[in-house]
Amino acid sequence: MTRKVSAPFTFFARAAAGERPRTPAPRAPGGREAAVWGGTSDEGRARGQPAGGRARGACPRSPPGPLPRGPSSSPTRPAPQGPGAPGASTSRAGPTRPGDARGPPAPGLRRPESGNTWSLRAKSAHHRVESFACQTSRLLSVVSGGGQRRARKACRFGGELPVPAAGFRSGWELAGLGRGGGMSEERAAPASAVSLGEVRSWPEALCRRELPSVLPQLLSMYQHSDNWMEHIQILKVIVEMFLPHMNHLTLEDTLFSQVLPKTVELFDDMMCELTSQARGLSSQNVEIQTTLRNILQTMVQLLGALSGCVQHVCATQESIVLESINSLPSSVLHVIKSTFVHCKNSESVYSGHLHLVSDLLQALFKEAYSLQKQLMELLDMVCVGPSGDESGGTLSTAAGGSEDLLFVIHSLLDICSVISSMDHAFHANTWKFIIKQSIKHQAMIKSQLKHSAVVSGLCEDTLLSFHSCVQLAEQTAESGAQDTVDYRLFQKTLKLCRFFANSLLHYTKEFLPFLSDSCCALHQLYLQIHSKLPPSLYAAGIPDPQQEEIAAAFLVTLDLLISQLLTFQPFVQVVLDSKLELPCELQLPQCLLLVVILEKLPSQPEGVQALWCTEGQSSGASARLSLLGAVFFSFEQCSAELSLPVRLQGAQGRGRAAAAVTLYQHVCVRLCAFIASVHPSLFPQLDTALLDAVLSAHMITSLLAVDAWCFLARYGTAELCAHHVTVVAHLIKSCPGECHQLTSLSVLLRRLLFLMAPPQQNTLLSALLAVCTSAGDALDSAQRAAVVDVGSRLWALLDVTLVRAAGCLPEQVTSQPSVQQTLSLLCPLLGFFIQTLDPQLISQGVALQASLLQREPPDHVCLAVLEFVASLGRLFMPQALQDEVLPSLSSVFALLLVGRSWLLEQHALEAFMQFAEGTNQEEIVPQCLSSEETKNKVVSFLEKAGCVEETAAARVERVKQEKGVFSGPFANSAAAEGAKGSSSQPYAKRARPASPLEEEYRSALRAAAGALEVLEVLLPKAPAPDWLLGSVELLQQRLGGLRRGLLSGARLDGVAVDSGGSITHQHVL
Repeated sequence: MTRKVSAPFTFFARAAAGERPRTPAPRAPGGREAAVWGGTSDEGRARGQPAGGRARGACPRSPPGPLPRGPSSSPTRPAPQGPGAPGASTSRAGPTRPGDARGPPAPGLRRPESGNTWSLRAKSAHHRVESFACQTSRLLSVVSGGGQRRARKACRFGGELPVPAAGFRSGWELAGLGRGGGMSEERAAPASAVSLGEVRSWPEALCRRELPSVLPQLLSMYQHSDNWMEHIQILKVIVEMFLPHMNHLTLEDTLFSQVLPKTVELFDDMMCELTSQARGLSSQNVEIQTTLRNILQTMVQLLGALSGCVQHVCATQESIVLESINSLPSSVLHVIKSTFVHCKNSESVYSGHLHLVSDLLQALFKEAYSLQKQLMELLDMVCVGPSGDESGGTLSTAAGGSEDLLFVIHSLLDICSVISSMDHAFHANTWKFIIKQSIKHQAMIKSQLKHSAVVSGLCEDTLLSFHSCVQLAEQTAESGAQDTVDYRLFQKTLKLCRFFANSLLHYTKEFLPFLSDSCCALHQLYLQIHSKLPPSLYAAGIPDPQQEEIAAAFLVTLDLLISQLLTFQPFVQVVLDSKLELPCELQLPQCLLLVVILEKLPSQPEGVQALWCTEGQSSGASARLSLLGAVFFSFEQCSAELSLPVRLQGAQGRGRAAAAVTLYQHVCVRLCAFIASVHPSLFPQLDTALLDAVLSAHMITSLLAVDAWCFLARYGTAELCAHHVTVVAHLIKSCPGECHQLTSLSVLLRRLLFLMAPPQQNTLLSALLAVCTSAGDALDSAQRAAVVDVGSRLWALLDVTLVRAAGCLPEQVTSQPSVQQTLSLLCPLLGFFIQTLDPQLISQGVALQASLLQREPPDHVCLAVLEFVASLGRLFMPQALQDEVLPSLSSVFALLLVGRSWLLEQHALEAFMQFAEGTNQEEIVPQCLSSEETKNKVVSFLEKAGCVEETAAARVERVKQEKGVFSGPFANSAAAEGAKGSSSQPYAKRARPASPLEEEYRSALRAAAGALEVLEVLLPKAPAPDWLLGSVELLQQRLGGLRRGLLSGARLDGVAVDSGGSITHQHVL
């Protein structure tokens, strides 16, 4: 199916291209932004950065930890009391809760108007934001003593925040920067009471100088904070102000391992909250709308902070080892994947209200897109092993680096499955990076890579891109122009197909020994692609120019892929699997694949040829056919393509253009070319395959094998041809009577005779004349009489049986296979001896057939009836016989001419015309044509005209339907016959099934044995009666009868043993 970019994904593609969001942010009633997230801070208002926390109760998060405590040089003064004191707050009317207390408004936060009604969740979020803002805007880190505890309580519960009476600079100091922090007075002066905004304004020199003392405190606050905006602000300060001055060799231990796990946890919490809140999004619910938009804005800022980390490492001029930054790629990939999954599912997540947040989703996708590009650039620069040498270093270091790289590649594989339908160029670049890194570091990771996931992903994306390409080609054909948008999209999609195919080819070349589990996917990819291209009956309507472009740009790569897989034994096993069951649309591609292998195999070494041309069975796998056997088996499954017939591009000769050839010609020419170049050591396998195909029950397969055999005889020497004639003659002599194998061998022998040298032809003909005897073309009179007598008795018996059964259960009569088989054999036999049959028997036969046809018997029974009634045209019937036969005969023809299928209808027309041309009862002919429709069919048949004009498309559809009907039972029987014939080992003995009456048998046998023991005990005690001897002899006879019955299982002396083992007395016919 074509991956069409749906509406929600179009703006993601625009975001990757750099377009700006166009949807304005929603506003709260009264022209103000809703204050659930608090608006923007003083510094971030110009950037549109939100400030605030999140609503409670949506997703679990880690509990707030204690704020870090730092030394302070001045004692904490008590907070002033009263409503007018700084930091005091007035309660709202009504009962108060711990979360309802409100402090002074923080910088950048606007308190909602008194007329606005807020939910409890919004109130809680607002107070949490105000509490945090009071702390972070007036001081950066901690307070000492009781002031610290009061501040922590106010931050957690939203209560009153006590403020020192002497002001902020005297009582609230930045941890580590006051006089008790070990810093000089002159260094502490500018930062003794610094706000977060002031830290942002520090120059680089000051940030570098204060890094050792400020960074631990910032990290401690980051770890113990429970506020989303607090996390973001602290993370941005760390990344923007202090990360550029840190040593890249210690980034993992000093920063990434401490910050990034908490960042991932924060992102997951926001994503969980976003997903749960999105269910209630609507244009009327402004509160949820604003909450969702602020969460998305916060996520965008978090991705921006991660981008800063990646950019800093990329800017490092020295060599970077992956293990020294291993927390960064894993955290970034987790965030990127979650973002892409959310964007992909956005249409269902936001329940039809996607347009309310589409601008921010576009910005989020763009940020994740940019972040992944930067990460791939970074990973392309880093080294997996220590000191830039991937083969050096300790084993533990190399193992750690390889594990990190494996995690990166496998994570990008998961991302590829997400973004495949969102941005094709970005998807292709991700695959390019995966293949490049896999091959670059294959010495370290080749045995741990998920090769099956890589190959299956490439195969799936190749197939999906190809389907899109085919659909665009069809649309181009409909538009009829080469410069349309559809045609340009077709060319771009074709380039994408070629990229995926080349990537698959490159990866397969490098990792072929590890792809044993991926051979099935590669095989199916080849079949699926060729099933959508001509000459397949299931191909799309692609114009010839587009077909040529696809063949030149895409199919050539697939052909190289097959050449690359020829030497791989697991691929041989998959292609030649004896239990391979393919749907109808893949049978022709399988045949064409085998023919392609026939063309490529002569250039391979002898061992590779022997691998393909010999049967075998690997341990734990099913039996494998030989290549020639698979070609014949696959060829006979293409009956629909052979009957049309489909056309393929033929070989181009010197001085002449390539002409279209039929499928039969295509296969036969390449089969003969392979026979001419096969290695001599494979001649026994070649002879076996040809003989098996000649003896096949499928006529078209037998004819192909006969043609190939004749080519072999003509290509070889005269002695070889004579030897083949001798072998075939002995085979004909050993055939047990008439069979289809005898017919095929006779055709082969007749054709081989004309290929022999003249002296050898004369010798062979003389020998045949001496051996053959004249047996006559017909049976003698005695034999004819015997056959007619047996046939009459069988017919009478069958008539009596059917008449008796017809009175009660007519549907069971036609459902009995034995009755059907008897009718199928008896009707043609009696038709052959129609001139010698008794008139009464003929009358009974026609009447029986008329009653039988009304019950709609199987088609093979109807065909047998047609042979009998067609022979009545040669019979001269007296008037008495006419009165009995003609009414029933007209009914038989009328029922048969209304055929249930075109095949039965055709045979009925031929039988009717044969009867009409030979009979002298002309009045019966119009009586058989009971309707105008039947008359029109007969007239059209006489005039050799088709009843219905069939278009080419209708014919293809009809052939496809017929193939589906015929392929089911014949494929199963052929597979079973092939499996039976290919096995050279004896069948394992099956366990004898337990009889349901087995216990009764045992009980009866024990009783009989006990009775005999009683007789043995009585004989020594007293003389036996006179009648005992006769009774014992009678019992011995019965035991002999039982023994014979057990050995033969047949009816003996009126005693029959049924399938369950019980003995019943029945009459013998």
